[in-house]
Amino acid sequence: MSESFAELYENSEETKVKIGSVLFGTVVDINREKAVINVGLKSEGFISIDEFKNANGELEIKEGDIVEVALDSIDDGLGNTLLSREKAKRIKQWSELEVAMNNKTVVSGVVSGSVKGGLTVDIGVIKAFLPGSLIDIRPNKDFSYLVGQEIEAIVIKMDEVRNNIVISRKAVQQEINSADRDEILESLEEGKTVEGVVKNLADYGAFIDLGGIDGLLHITDISWQRVNHPSEKLKIGDKIEVKVLSFDKEKMRVSLGLKQLSSSPWSDISLRLPIGKKVSGTVSNLTDYGAFVKIEDGVEGLVHVSEMDWTNPNARPSKLVKLGQEVDVVILDVQESKHRISLSMKQAQENPWQAFEASHNKGDQLTVAVKSITDFGLFVGLPGGIDGLIHLADISWEKLSPDQVVATYSKGQEIDVVVLNIDAEKERISLGIKQLNEDDFGAFTSGNKTGNIVEGVISNLTSNGAEVELADGISGFIKISEVSNERVDDINSVLKVGDSVSAVITNIDKRGRKVNLSIKAKDYAEEKAAVESYNKQSSDAAGSTLGDIFNEGKE
Repeated sequence: MSESFAELYENSEETKVKIGSVLFGTVVDINREKAVINVGLKSEGFISIDEFKNANGELEIKEGDIVEVALDSIDDGLGNTLLSREKAKRIKQWSELEVAMNNKTVVSGVVSGSVKGGLTVDIGVIKAFLPGSLIDIRPNKDFSYLVGQEIEAIVIKMDEVRNNIVISRKAVQQEINSADRDEILESLEEGKTVEGVVKNLADYGAFIDLGGIDGLLHITDISWQRVNHPSEKLKIGDKIEVKVLSFDKEKMRVSLGLKQLSSSPWSDISLRLPIGKKVSGTVSNLTDYGAFVKIEDGVEGLVHVSEMDWTNPNARPSKLVKLGQEVDVVILDVQESKHRISLSMKQAQENPWQAFEASHNKGDQLTVAVKSITDFGLFVGLPGGIDGLIHLADISWEKLSPDQVVATYSKGQEIDVVVLNIDAEKERISLGIKQLNEDDFGAFTSGNKTGNIVEGVISNLTSNGAEVELADGISGFIKISEVSNERVDDINSVLKVGDSVSAVITNIDKRGRKVNLSIKAKDYAEEKAAVESYNKQSSDAAGSTLGDIFNEGKE
């Protein structure tokens, strides 16, 4: 042989075609999985038919069509030539974008996603990066609204090695705006009604494209009604008429108003809604400090949490009402210039404290349930959903510790009480339990005063004295120094439990419910009385005649 196989291969046409080259080929066959393409090489090439389907999954080629493809491999090891239509598209489009960049030609693409630092844009089969700083003339933190939209941009940087393309939408906008800005600036004036397109939405308002210059429509100027976010009333792309509120030509700042195109619902509102008037409204917003209620179109008032319910002044508003709920309210205050109205829900209902005062009197007896037990008494539920207080001092006549006083009561327990006092203005109702029974101590002290001699039985002895049971539930105390005229060192030597004794009441402590006694004082009083009696008898005898004495002795 004059030439080796290697020499034949080196001299063949295939060695003149490089991997990655774009070739024109003819579709010679189509099966369920692949399309067979003849690009003029020794073997035909194969491409998956998925590369020839459109977005709807429809096949876009037929046998005999001429198509552009990229050469992936001359021989895949099995003698097959591998081709790619997608790579051909990318190579062609990359070249087109390179030309566009050099000529500063505008290209179109669809925003496909939001990434850190900007957006991704699909320009045909090429994915480009649009930095956040080059998205818009006006800075904005959120450009997610552009996802899915077609935009125009200029290619400013290409790096084929890194497969990186950077574009600028801001450059296109600047070019467009500069052409129309002068004309618009000349026509703008305060008070003029102009037409614009909603370009962007932010938490604080909406940016309106006036055809070359942007104006700010602040959230408070969108509607006479409360607007939580501009998206409630507007969407990007809306064509709207707005009023120019202010215009700074040097700084090119335009403030716009939408609500100003209609008359203010706050005009003469004091005449329509006088203080004290009861009206109906709809809960339009809830906050931690109250609820906003819409009472007319464009007119909302605040019901402070303290004015929502008579019996729950500190409850969360969301626990008392729901958004959209219809409620009755009373006008408390109107500030027309500030567009503020104060409302009350509770005053539109019957005051349960006044209702209780009107239907109950001091001394009335009720059966109630214990709601809570505190250090200072018991709170019980009363008709109308209000609470009454039984103070510790009004629970029992006995002198007990706070823990002992409430020890026999539990939450939910039903008890009988008597009404002691009603103060509807201060929302206070005082109740008592001990007043249902006669005070044994009071009954005893009403019949026994200081200086009276009383009888009792020794119930207990201590080192300091003796406890004496004077009546059922009534006890007194004799200090050891008051037991006898003589010094007593050991009380057990003169008194025993169970002994009956007579003593004088030396002091009564009604608040402390204590009776102090003295045997020594009783003995002293008896001795004094005996001496006085003896002296009286002696005096009488000295003035008698002998006959009187005789008759007295005879008797």
